[in-house]
Amino acid sequence: MKNFVVTTSHKPDREQVMKAKELAEKLGTIYVSRRRLKEFKVDFYYVVEKNRISIKWPGGEFFFHPSSAILRMRNIRSGQKDYLIESLQPEGNEIVLDTTFGLGSEAILMAAFLPEGKVIGLEGSIHIYTIVKYGMENFETDIRWLKDALKRIELYHANFKEYIRSQPDNSFDVVYCDPMFENPVYESSAMNPLRPFAVYDTVNEEDIEEMLRIAKKKVILKSHVKDSLFKRIRVDELKGSRKSGVLYGVIYKR
Repeated sequence: MKNFVVTTSHKPDREQVMKAKELAEKLGTIYVSRRRLKEFKVDFYYVVEKNRISIKWPGGEFFFHPSSAILRMRNIRSGQKDYLIESLQPEGNEIVLDTTFGLGSEAILMAAFLPEGKVIGLEGSIHIYTIVKYGMENFETDIRWLKDALKRIELYHANFKEYIRSQPDNSFDVVYCDPMFENPVYESSAMNPLRPFAVYDTVNEEDIEEMLRIAKKKVILKSHVKDSLFKRIRVDELKGSRKSGVLYGVIYKR
């Protein structure tokens, strides 16, 4: 999945074409008009539409949508537990570093509980970063909490291993890390389009030491019950549902 171009939707307006050309230059590729797209052999292509940017390839499409964050907030408001928010225990003014941003659903959920704080997100994949950053900045919604949460998120394209080693001690209140599962949950329809573009870096003990160094309060890790993360990394608390297979491990700063 390396060869790609940037195009537009069918019958684009002038602004879309300009935006597509700018994006192509930024990503180091070429702009191709939609009517000429079939002339190019590519693994995937960006589509600049009127209100969003997506990536398409034969049999797949990737675009930003906060659907899982909306569903989880609905569940929380109906009285259900959310193990990430339980692990976070937000006071409301924390600065949280999300080292593995992905689609941003967990960052959005955390940001919703930080009215005086914010989430700094890192995404190692330039393609996921491009789609999600544009999507968050241009997503239109009448949902008040979601609109506010999106304003409290700053997203950067960065390798988290390099980034955490460049930060001063106690730079963030909480560091959150959700590496790609070793045992993917393919039933997760929101995650499946992201997989071809994701960064699959594992987390080791040195990474955890660096995360604890730059955190004031704690580090929160997410993993699948069948994965090796919590066998390799010792945590102080483990929260989650064996039924869903998703676990959150909390390591407190000492």
